[in-house]
Amino acid sequence: MEPSKEIAARIEGRLERLGLSAEDADRLAGLPAGSVLALVRGAGRLPRGTALRRLSAALEVDEAFVLGLEPGDLLPPEMLEDPQGELGLLAPDEEALLRHYRRLDVPARAAAVLLVARAAGPEPEPPAAPRAPARRGKRGAR
Repeated sequence: MEPSKEIAARIEGRLERLGLSAEDADRLAGLPAGSVLALVRGAGRLPRGTALRRLSAALEVDEAFVLGLEPGDLLPPEMLEDPQGELGLLAPDEEALLRHYRRLDVPARAAAVLLVARAAGPEPEPPAAPRAPARRGKRGAR
């Protein structure tokens, strides 16, 4: 997704408000050099997944702000995708959930787990173990 003029202006405005250079934002977000400058110029592609979250954190805003979404709009799923899930690591939304969960006290954690479990519905039954064929005794042997 290429940044619109509005997104470029949002990013540039955040840099100004925070007193950061584009290079500072690259460094804070762990992005390749020149990434944020390219975004401000409208030439670069918006980062996805973890990189989007790191850029948002560097700019001290949420991902929706960086993407130019209105409050309450859902983030496009493709912007949250990272190859991490394929590697057995947590996806960005899972990391965010875990990060917020860890800030809760014990009773709130229990309530959150119950809420998520109820929202997910019943757990699927594990597959039944295959049964071994019944053994037959030898005939005629006594």
